[in-house]
Amino acid sequence: MACGKGKNETSEQSAKMSLPKIESIDSLKADPFQKDSIPFVGELEHRLIKAGLLNVQKEIPGIYVDLRYSTNNNFFGKDVYGELTNCYLQPEVIEMLIMAHNALQKSHPSLTFLIYDGVRPQSVQQILWDELDKPDSIKPLYVANPQKGSLHNFGVAVDLTLAKSSNGEALDMGTDFDFFGYPAYPDREEQMLKEGKINQKQVENRQLLREIMTEAGFKGIGSEWWHFNAYSRKIAGEKFDIVK
Repeated sequence: MACGKGKNETSEQSAKMSLPKIESIDSLKADPFQKDSIPFVGELEHRLIKAGLLNVQKEIPGIYVDLRYSTNNNFFGKDVYGELTNCYLQPEVIEMLIMAHNALQKSHPSLTFLIYDGVRPQSVQQILWDELDKPDSIKPLYVANPQKGSLHNFGVAVDLTLAKSSNGEALDMGTDFDFFGYPAYPDREEQMLKEGKINQKQVENRQLLREIMTEAGFKGIGSEWWHFNAYSRKIAGEKFDIVK
């Protein structure tokens, strides 16, 4: 079964989660999406549901989610998702992810997916951009410019890894999620292998992840082994609106 965020909740965080923010009770009662969702969700999650995105954990039983931007365990060291602990994606992207998960379960029954991030609203992207302590000229190397929008902002990109089905423990990929450096680059794997920065088993784990995702229609990128896009920027812009 899917799990929530992978961190030990402090009393303050637990209080925050037990008192989710909502716009108003009346607005939720009038919301046509209420029938298919938990009535009292946080304001951000409510917006994602209204935008037509789906909860990946509900659609794909057996996966795990460690929504890193809803913790302090990320590159920025800051929780920017608040109450949100569920991963959301566009319905079409979830269909592709179901195909990938089914293929993985068929070839490797002991494995599943562990998701680190899905849709990232433009408002959150702006926070990350503003908080990044780097000159604007090199910020795009770390985070997409929110004014241009990234594929995460459309809900068509997913950050994930392979994990053990029994307990959600991530396989060893050589680096953690959000590691900035050549050891995390698929394009540099041969070089990093020769230099001893990563080992053969770690490369094999990455290759399996890429093969499963590619067969389902996703495309990876050269600088992050965990990142996969369902569509190009052009097609995403034609099919979907940026999630605010």
